[in-house]
Amino acid sequence: MSVNTSNTKVQNLIGSFAEITKARLSVSVVFSSVAGYLLAAPQVDFYTLFLLCLGGYCMVGASNVYNQIIEKDLDALMERTKMRPLPSGRMTSNAAFILASLLTVIGIAVLYAINPKTALFGAISIFMYVSLYTPLKTKSPLAVFVGAFPGAIPFMLGWVAATGEFGIEPGTLFMIQFFWQFPHFWAIGWFLYDDYERAGFKMLPTGKRDKNTAIQIVLYSVWTVLASLVPASGMTGSLYLSPIAAILVLGLGIWMVYYAIRLYRKRTDKAARQLMLVSVSYITLLQVIFVVDKFVR
Repeated sequence: MSVNTSNTKVQNLIGSFAEITKARLSVSVVFSSVAGYLLAAPQVDFYTLFLLCLGGYCMVGASNVYNQIIEKDLDALMERTKMRPLPSGRMTSNAAFILASLLTVIGIAVLYAINPKTALFGAISIFMYVSLYTPLKTKSPLAVFVGAFPGAIPFMLGWVAATGEFGIEPGTLFMIQFFWQFPHFWAIGWFLYDDYERAGFKMLPTGKRDKNTAIQIVLYSVWTVLASLVPASGMTGSLYLSPIAAILVLGLGIWMVYYAIRLYRKRTDKAARQLMLVSVSYITLLQVIFVVDKFVR
């Protein structure tokens, strides 16, 4: 076997692993956990931070692999997903299941090494995503509501990893990311509506790209901003947002709400895609502001 052939096989293997674990999504989730950890930790323990990143990626990756095993036939129906490793035949379901099982065991073990509560929340997240959210996607628009719970865990998971406790602070972080899920995923559900319809996924609250769906997107965008500003009230324990940081977060919120209202007015796929991109920027920049604010004030 030539060196080039060997290198190609390794590259293909790495590529398939990145695809089936949805590397970009998994890394963004890990970023949320790291932000939560930095907000809580009195001093940064880089070993704990490494374990959080490793365990977090394994848990999110496992959830994504299980999801693709369950939805293999449905993924084959959608343009966006038909070339994934399972529907394209580049990976077998058995191989994917073994990978998902290994990632689950490693992820729980690594998070348990941080503290038991971190492992517990990680396990709850993977259970809700795979056993509740995934099968519900073809049954009811409530899938997004159910999926918002595991989707909101990572931000608070970092806090629990740093402190070993759950309280008002991680609860607030959970609330922020919980409300954020709705405008984000409904925007995706809007511009991918035709693709989702081929697979029978019910992702929009009314089942249609209509005025009522757009109104709910605006309302949840507003609630996301309000939840994000709660730490500025001084009522969330050691999680605190300075006035300057609160103004920056408010500015981000106005930006996102503007694009939500724009979607309500235009009701086009382009407007929905723009809102999705803005929502991703919102949650990322918000977490950066929260962390920077803690260290500079």
